[in-house]
Amino acid sequence: MIGFGLIGYGGIAIDLMTALGANEAVATRLVGVLARPGRAAAARERLGAVRIVETADALIGLGPEIVVEAAGHDALATHGAAVLATGIDLVVASTGALADPRLYERLCAAAAQGGARLLVPGGAIGGIDAIAAMRLSGLAAVRYRSVKPPLAWRGTPAEQLVDLDHLADRVCFYQGTARAAALDYPQNANVAATIALAGLGFEATQVELVADPAAPGNLHEIEAEGATGRIAIRMQGKPSARNPKTSALTALSVARAVVNRAATVVI
Repeated sequence: MIGFGLIGYGGIAIDLMTALGANEAVATRLVGVLARPGRAAAARERLGAVRIVETADALIGLGPEIVVEAAGHDALATHGAAVLATGIDLVVASTGALADPRLYERLCAAAAQGGARLLVPGGAIGGIDAIAAMRLSGLAAVRYRSVKPPLAWRGTPAEQLVDLDHLADRVCFYQGTARAAALDYPQNANVAATIALAGLGFEATQVELVADPAAPGNLHEIEAEGATGRIAIRMQGKPSARNPKTSALTALSVARAVVNRAATVVI
C-alpha cells in the first residue's frame, strides 16, 4: 500500500480520491491533507474523516511516500520546495505555475537537494509521451489550441476581451506563447505548460485559446513536427462536474501518477 498526501481539497482532490478508491491494482492510503490555516472544517466537510494539517512540515511528518499538489499556483509556490527537499516525490496538477522560471528553478533545485522527482502528469491531454520522444530526435514545431465553452473562461482575462455571456460565434481571444498563456490563464492553460515542458519549452510553443458556444466540451488540438514525422492530436474531454474550468481527465491522470509510484508494470 502506498501512502500519499494531498495539498488542497477542491474538485481535483475529490475526483482523485474517488479514482484511487476504485482502483484495485494498487492499494493507496491518504495519510493527510494540507489546507490553508483556518480551513480544516471546510476540508473535512468536503473530504470526510481525513487528517487535516496546516503546514508542509506537518504533512511531511505524516510520512507520505508521494504528495499531490491540487490547490493552484500559490500552493505549489508556497509548499512545493519543502516537500521535494525532504526527498518526497511531488505530483503537480497546477503545471501552469511552472511557467514562472524562478519557481521552476527553485523546485528543481529542491528536488535535486532531496533526491526527489517533480512529476508532471499528462493532465487533460494525450500524446505527451510522443512529443517528449520526438524531442530526443529533433522537434521543430509544436502548436496547441484549446477550445472551450464560454462558461469555462469566466474568471479569466478573456472576460475583458469578449462578451462570454452573449457570445454567438467562435472567437480566438489569445495567440501567443505557452508561457504567457499558462501564467495569464492559470486555471485553464495547464495543458499548454505540460506540452511546453514535454517539447520545445515555453517560448517556442505556440498557443491559441478559443471560446466557442458550440463546443461540445473541452477540445484540445496539438500539432507537432520533427525529424521523425508529424503528429496531430484532437481530444474532446468532458469538464469536471465540480469545476467547468478543469477537465474530468485531469484528476485521473494525477491518479495514474500516484498508482505508477508502486505499480509493477508502468505505462
